Amino acid sequence: MGAKHAPPLAGIGARRDGAEPTFDEIISGLRTLTLTAFSKMQRIWSIAALAGFATIAAPVWAQAGASAQQQNIAAPSVNNPLDLPEDFTIFGSENPNERSATAIVNGYVITGTDIDQRVRLVTAASQAEVSDEELQRLRVQVLRNLIDETIKVQAAEALDMAVEPAEIEQTYQQLAAQNFGQNPEQMDTYLTSVGSSPGALKRQIQGEIAWERLLRRNITPFINVSADEVNDVLARLEASRGTEEYRLGEIYMNATAENREAVIQNMQRIMQQLEQGGSFVAYARQFSEATTAVVGGDTGFLRLETLPAPMAEAARQMQTGQLVGPIEIPGGFTIMYLIDKQQVLTADPRDAVLSLKQISVAFPEGTSQEVANAKIEEFGTFVQSIRSCADADRARDAIGANVVSNDEIPARQLPEQLQNILLNLQIGQTTPPFGSAEEGVRVLMLCGRDDPEVSSGPTFDTVMSSIEEERINKRAQRYLRDLRNDAFIEYN
Repeated sequence: MGAKHAPPLAGIGARRDGAEPTFDEIISGLRTLTLTAFSKMQRIWSIAALAGFATIAAPVWAQAGASAQQQNIAAPSVNNPLDLPEDFTIFGSENPNERSATAIVNGYVITGTDIDQRVRLVTAASQAEVSDEELQRLRVQVLRNLIDETIKVQAAEALDMAVEPAEIEQTYQQLAAQNFGQNPEQMDTYLTSVGSSPGALKRQIQGEIAWERLLRRNITPFINVSADEVNDVLARLEASRGTEEYRLGEIYMNATAENREAVIQNMQRIMQQLEQGGSFVAYARQFSEATTAVVGGDTGFLRLETLPAPMAEAARQMQTGQLVGPIEIPGGFTIMYLIDKQQVLTADPRDAVLSLKQISVAFPEGTSQEVANAKIEEFGTFVQSIRSCADADRARDAIGANVVSNDEIPARQLPEQLQNILLNLQIGQTTPPFGSAEEGVRVLMLCGRDDPEVSSGPTFDTVMSSIEEERINKRAQRYLRDLRNDAFIEYN
């Protein structure tokens, strides 16, 4: 099991530094604008589904075995359910994708250009160079996604719920405004510059809206949650008050005895890409087989008791921002990224809003380490003489320091090592000096602190919605599987 620190998951909204937004920042807006039903997704594990399949399948295999015994025919073994011969020869290419680069789904053609442009949306978010082998794997997954997307769009059209061009354009313009502010037309330029196109993103928007409509008509009306179920969840939440819950990023892949080694190799390659700066959100969206793939692998906050034991054990040992995997769990393997953790129904100290004064001194270019050390010592001695925030301003005249007030700073926005120090300070106290000869040295003085209120917990309606959404997502998986089975797909 490897353990690395990965780049933070991208947030939603425009870039505050004025830089062009990444694909993660653009595409994550889709969740807010078109995937309301999925915004609070919880992790849905395949364990129950596998167990259910085993329960149903066992009698079938038993009957098959009995019939075979009566006819003196060997029944398929557990390790060879298809009763394949032990020795056989593969005729033709072992890699079907060498000759199946595109597809036709119920008459709709998915072109090589469609695949290329969607792939570029993913690779544009990666800070590392993508190898040819990784690119081929990505193309395979993107083609699968495009096929599913096309099936969803066609299913909506068949039920007279087609997504109109005006709706797609409206969502596209909202995303553009969200990411480029007053210059939404820059969205087109950005997408073209990374080798994609506005059409590629609009097609994805169309698929997301179509799927939401299908679920609203064919799944959501048939989901029922009783008041007793909700009250039971609320009671268990109250009983767990103060225990820790974790917000994870996950990339999950199903594995069987037959493909286990191949899945491990695939996940190890994904780990390598993530460790080299690849986007966790982008890889989760394209490769993860969990329902959280649509939101970039984000599980939301959950308690470790709800996770398979190997994941829970790994999460307990992780630090925020850490990446581990692949981890074997029932049904497959997962890569985990710890986004955050908090205590259930308890105020998080990191949600405190701080009022700070930053006192800093810079060193002229070319300052030797010896001179810098002397200045740092002088700075530290002076800081210890400051008795209050009102007294901090005299640092300007006394040692030529720069003093800046920073009000309403959420503690969780600060580096983790500073969070721990500041949250243990009293008003008027300072952090130890930190910095370098190149960047200068500084301290932060705590001048005010507004602590967060203790959470009253989720409401009845919130819990009911969460349970409903979990059940919707389980049924949605089966619904999409049925749509795939009914589709006529040709590969070119």
